[in-house]
Amino acid sequence: MKTPRLLLRFLTVGGLVLLLLAPLSMIRGTINERQVYRAQAVTRVTQSAAGAQRLVGLLRVVSWTDSQRVEFIDDKGNKQTRIDKTSDELIQTPLTLTLDGVLVPDTRHIGLHEVRVYEWRAKLMATFDDRVPQPAANVTREYATPYLVFGLADVRGLVGRPNLRIDGKSIKLQPGTRNLAQRFGGVHAPLAPILGTTVSGKRIELDFALAGTESLSIAPIADSNRIAMTSRWPHPLFGGRFLPRTRTVTDQGFTARWDISSLASDAQSQLRRGAGLTGASSLDSLQVDLVDPVNVYSQADRASKYGILFIVLTFVGFALFELIKRLPIHPLQYLLVGLALAIFFLLLLSLSEHIAFWQAYVASAIACIGLQGFYLSHVLHSRDRALAFAAMLTTLYGVLYGLLVSEDNALLMGSLLLFGILAAIMWITRKVDWYEFGTTLR
Repeated sequence: MKTPRLLLRFLTVGGLVLLLLAPLSMIRGTINERQVYRAQAVTRVTQSAAGAQRLVGLLRVVSWTDSQRVEFIDDKGNKQTRIDKTSDELIQTPLTLTLDGVLVPDTRHIGLHEVRVYEWRAKLMATFDDRVPQPAANVTREYATPYLVFGLADVRGLVGRPNLRIDGKSIKLQPGTRNLAQRFGGVHAPLAPILGTTVSGKRIELDFALAGTESLSIAPIADSNRIAMTSRWPHPLFGGRFLPRTRTVTDQGFTARWDISSLASDAQSQLRRGAGLTGASSLDSLQVDLVDPVNVYSQADRASKYGILFIVLTFVGFALFELIKRLPIHPLQYLLVGLALAIFFLLLLSLSEHIAFWQAYVASAIACIGLQGFYLSHVLHSRDRALAFAAMLTTLYGVLYGLLVSEDNALLMGSLLLFGILAAIMWITRKVDWYEFGTTLR
């Protein structure tokens, strides 16, 4: 009985499939390496220009020193008096904060890689309560000069000199955030000394331009926050803790508006607990990312995950030819065709760095299908059989492209494809006598 020959053939083909996992793994490693290079390009841009921006502001800082006369009994039992001094600081958040601006996108090229940058031209208006905390009746309080803080993740992004108006009067911004330097980068502006029970800076207006890379975040630290943003970038990604209340995204750009109350945001309490701009203690914020609609590396990586499926399906097609036509195919011929299938993904990666992804996909598919069609016309001893096999490969490449461009339906399409292929194989082989085939297999 020669049935073990059939089993040996299946084991040989299975071993070839496992062997071809090595080049597929190397190709995926190359894709990951190129993704690292792209991340390094972003890092180079942020080192020479401004990085991703996060904005916190405006904040008003009021600090003071309290003096209190205290009576005490000394070591000799005599009544004495001393002056105890304590210092404290209050970070005041706005009652209302309005931000309205235009996000102007641009592209920086680092070698083959494109990095999205932007310049946000915005107008900020904020209102504060003009009252300051008052001391107890037996306490004398001396206020330090209050100041405003405009917190930024990367102060290098400030373009030109922002125009700051405090209660209608123009004031120059100064570098640094003084007492908040360990928590915020940014700039500050001194206010008028406190006289009586009120503090200046009730109405603040700030016109500024802020440059950054790929991402912009805003912490809604006021009691009432109204933020509007427009841009001609047609592929925004809205994230953070708050999505826009209204948004419109078209091929010409996007418009988004947020209306956030302090009742819905934990930013104020996080600020009081000492949260900063970065790290695990960062403030709640809304975020807009300028994403690339077709990231060639993520697309190539997704495509490469289907590489083993391509190889298995092609080998199944070969096995059917052997079964139906009694046409022996050498394991080395299996291996060469499998390598041709694997090289498709490397071609796709390299071409997509220079031309549009769909163009790279079509060029790579035509090259690989043409090569295999030419080779199989000799392996299968028939041009018609080779054309039929090439048509099958064309269908597979077409289905794969559909999976890549339709992320929402990828699982459904893939499941239907596998079910259809399995059903076709079962239908074709429904009348095969496997015992008889095993005895006739050479």
